[in-house]
Amino acid sequence: MKVVAAVGRLVASAALGLAVAVATVALHQLWWGLLLGVAASAAAVVALPVHWSARPPYAVAYAAVLAAALQERPDGGFLVPAGVAGYVVLGVAVLLLVLSVATLPRPDRTPAASSTEPS
Repeated sequence: MKVVAAVGRLVASAALGLAVAVATVALHQLWWGLLLGVAASAAAVVALPVHWSARPPYAVAYAAVLAAALQERPDGGFLVPAGVAGYVVLGVAVLLLVLSVATLPRPDRTPAASSTEPS
């Protein structure tokens, strides 16, 4: 049952990352759209559970949308142009990737049966 819950969290987190990133890319050239996109991105990563199947899939999906948006369009332009707003969106994607992994709990390095006191 834990596997089903983990897969559900993974799919839902990735879908949320895609949705938030698409909305951020679509509105980032408007000042209020940029602020809303940054706030929604940060709020989502903070609201997600601290688990490997929740935060990293969100950030990876967000970064994947940004990677696709940074590709050159057929007419020669870019969906995320070079400028302050474009660099802010790119910086948010990198920050989300770092924070989503850095805020995860560390795995327990000590075995549960061993004692730290000498006998």
